[in-house]
Amino acid sequence: MKHGNFIWYELVTTDPAAAADFYGKVMGWEADPEAGKTLGAGDYTVVQVPGFPMGVAGMMQLTQQMADNGGRPAWMGYVAVDDVEATIAAFEASGGKAHMGPADIPNVGRIAVVADPQGAIICLLKPLAMDGPMPPAPAENAPGTFGWRELYADNGDTVFDFYAGTFGWQKDRAVDMGEMGVYQLFKLDGPALGGMMTKMPQMPMPFWNYYVNVEDIEAAIARVNEAGGTVINGPHEVPGGAMIVQALDPQGAMFSMTAPPKG
Repeated sequence: MKHGNFIWYELVTTDPAAAADFYGKVMGWEADPEAGKTLGAGDYTVVQVPGFPMGVAGMMQLTQQMADNGGRPAWMGYVAVDDVEATIAAFEASGGKAHMGPADIPNVGRIAVVADPQGAIICLLKPLAMDGPMPPAPAENAPGTFGWRELYADNGDTVFDFYAGTFGWQKDRAVDMGEMGVYQLFKLDGPALGGMMTKMPQMPMPFWNYYVNVEDIEAAIARVNEAGGTVINGPHEVPGGAMIVQALDPQGAMFSMTAPPKG
């Protein structure tokens, strides 16, 4: 996996079983609690798109120690890196911070949890080499896969330079959002991976937000409501015609969904 690509997503939550049930109803994911044991991670639930053994995300318990240190239910994204220690050093040299690791996860690779210079949390992963071919995975942007990543930063302009130097990300299109500022798309030698912008004043701190692909935004909103989640923003049409919505799961973790243009 190329340095700088998003490679995994993980939900830290107060109730992994309830979260797996909620996201199963909303996204159609199937939970595999035994996969964590295979990965050597103990109590760790992997969720999959039906018909594909390659997981799309993991879920784990928010421990008391995490809570005591300010942790709360949240989704995190992992970026593939060539060298975990060197990337941690790059974060720290620019004013970032290592919150956990580096640590080795059996059968997975070497990981760390870090904060960028403006405080947004992101995870690093140097995966182990696979023996044999990769298991089948859903098509890119298929329903149930993660399709977009979004950073709300203290300063979108300066934080982009940091990530460009650390992960090799390049500027894509910039969208003028009026009073909300500029929404800068980023890529890695291919299609855009996500966007970043200066956060709204009412947002308490910088953070990363992750979008799951769904087939229809209104149907997905109905599933969120029926399963006990809460829509907090949207639906909205974004440049290009895609529809997005942001929501909270029953444990309070924010997640977002995106659907292709209609017609």
